Amino acid sequence: MNKVLIVDDEFQMRKLLRLYLGQENYLVEEAENGKEAIQKIEINDYDLMILDVMMPLVDGWQTLEQVRKISDIPVLMLTAKASVQDKVSGLSLGADDYLVKPFDESELMARVQALLRRSKKTVPDKEILNYKNLHMNLAAREVSFNGNKMSLTQTEFDLLEALLRHKGKVLSREQLVELVWGMEFLGEDRTVDSHIRNLRDKLKHAGADKSFVKTVWGIGYKIEA
Repeated sequence: MNKVLIVDDEFQMRKLLRLYLGQENYLVEEAENGKEAIQKIEINDYDLMILDVMMPLVDGWQTLEQVRKISDIPVLMLTAKASVQDKVSGLSLGADDYLVKPFDESELMARVQALLRRSKKTVPDKEILNYKNLHMNLAAREVSFNGNKMSLTQTEFDLLEALLRHKGKVLSREQLVELVWGMEFLGEDRTVDSHIRNLRDKLKHAGADKSFVKTVWGIGYKIEA
């Protein structure tokens, strides 16, 4: 049974989310601020975190930044902040998806289910992708470059896998959306750009050339064969 952590300082919002998730038989735990959420993630395993932005003590941005240092848990940002820059900020910090309040129950549950399906997908034991100095263990969901282990979010990992499986071929944003998020994707194509930017930063930090993932202007992205 999937276990979801709700992080929101508003009691009524936590109550509503618990109701929606409970109807689908998810196990739910709550945190009313970022500090409490980080403490819970340090000692518990969750399948998904739903995270609000505007909270006391430690806000959603700071919480997400700290969480990404210790966990690759899928994160759905749920917030009243609707600007493009706010969405980019959340995705740049490692959020997997973003939903603006007020929201429709069916859209929320569709996003939750999509994130959980992606995180639970199975691959053959010991399936490995190697490319130059990059080593990718799909079953263990581990990536290393020059022997240095990389910490990737679920979305970054899936994007890298898609590009490696189609190396030498340019993949458009639409194709990457379908390969990574699936046909149920409810966000924007430009979401891909934010995740690619994060992936490039981590590859560069691990020692990869800045052109490891190439941009083909007006079309999409590719990894050379």
